[in-house]
Amino acid sequence: MNLIEITPEHHNVVLQIAYATAANITGIPIYRRPLAYLHEDAAAALGRAIRLAAPLGLRLKIFDAYRPEAAQWKLWDAAPNPDFVADPRKGSPHTRGVAIDLTLIDATGAELDMGTGFDDFSANAHHASLDIPVEAQRNRLLLLGLMSAAGWDFYKNEWWHYQLFNARSYPLVGDETLPTGLMTE
Repeated sequence: MNLIEITPEHHNVVLQIAYATAANITGIPIYRRPLAYLHEDAAAALGRAIRLAAPLGLRLKIFDAYRPEAAQWKLWDAAPNPDFVADPRKGSPHTRGVAIDLTLIDATGAELDMGTGFDDFSANAHHASLDIPVEAQRNRLLLLGLMSAAGWDFYKNEWWHYQLFNARSYPLVGDETLPTGLMTE
């Protein structure tokens, strides 16, 4: 199965791939390269979300998309909490190329306030948290509406995580199948 590389040039998104930096829950870079890949079905749904956000003066900033199994293990080893990290023995929508972690940015490139940062593993990260500012609640609902209208399902514990509705029906994808792997030299 081929995954499609998501790039700023071809998709009008900003990439800030968290796991290619030390700014993630492990405290070290997991990926060797800051790349984003999606299954063609997920890439099509992302395209719809991009088109829906544009008339509102908004763009998408991507924190993660396809995630190799080795990376899933590193996250699990750092935070083995199934409320926030999928057990790598079962696979994740990310390891199937049909999940994306993202936020909204305005015309200046500033992130809209979502009440917490990416990978905040607390109850405040839940979509329905009322313990965040009202403006952040509105922004989460805006992101939820755009992504839902584009054909994405959400994960209730993480405001940033979206996946295709039938995510588990897709096969797992190995990093070695990519033209430029995330984990390989």
